Amino acid sequence: MSALAIAKGVRLSPRKVSVVAQLVRGRTVNDALTILEHTPRRSAVAVKKVVASARANADRNHNLKPDTLRITEISVTPGPRLKRMRPAAHGRGLPFQRKTAHIRVVVDGEARAPKKAAQPEAKETN
Repeated sequence: MSALAIAKGVRLSPRKVSVVAQLVRGRTVNDALTILEHTPRRSAVAVKKVVASARANADRNHNLKPDTLRITEISVTPGPRLKRMRPAAHGRGLPFQRKTAHIRVVVDGEARAPKKAAQPEAKETN
């Protein structure tokens, strides 16, 4: 069973985020977090947060071993664009767009052994 984490509307260009996502695609989660921690790009912080969230989801919600997790899928898609105006000469305004991105991370690993339910002690009767 795989665990999923999504960050929507990240205020970074999808093209710039996908360069960082390419660095960690197919790696183990621990390796990916180490790489992202030492990557000197602003988008590495956003990708690191999503990978850490996927690891937490796998551990808590899907009962997977944290040491065996591997990134099976990481995708970056464009989000909604914010339309803005930039001042120009002669009192004009030139349009530009602030791009946003959606980051989707899927991790998979080994499942933990299910915990055994505690057996109630049998009461002795005379």
